[in-house]
Amino acid sequence: MLYTLSKAQYNDETLSLLNYVNDNDAVILWQDGVLQAVKNPQFFANLPRCYLLEKDVIARGLQPLLSEFHTISLSEFVKLSEVYYPQIEV
Repeated sequence: MLYTLSKAQYNDETLSLLNYVNDNDAVILWQDGVLQAVKNPQFFANLPRCYLLEKDVIARGLQPLLSEFHTISLSEFVKLSEVYYPQIEV
């Protein structure tokens, strides 16, 4: 399954759904969702496959704060969406 997060604001209850992510899943933070890696790193730091869309990280000037996260290009996002499905927007 592919979980995508695109919003800057999520409550803890919604983010707790990430506790069910397993080794067969991937999580992508994009658009304003990349802010979640700064605001709530405890939900994302230990996920087996958590990616941030690079262009959104750069657009928000977050590169220095998110160096420990794996960033991906838009074409890599598309490839991941082919591998991990269905896609769920959290």
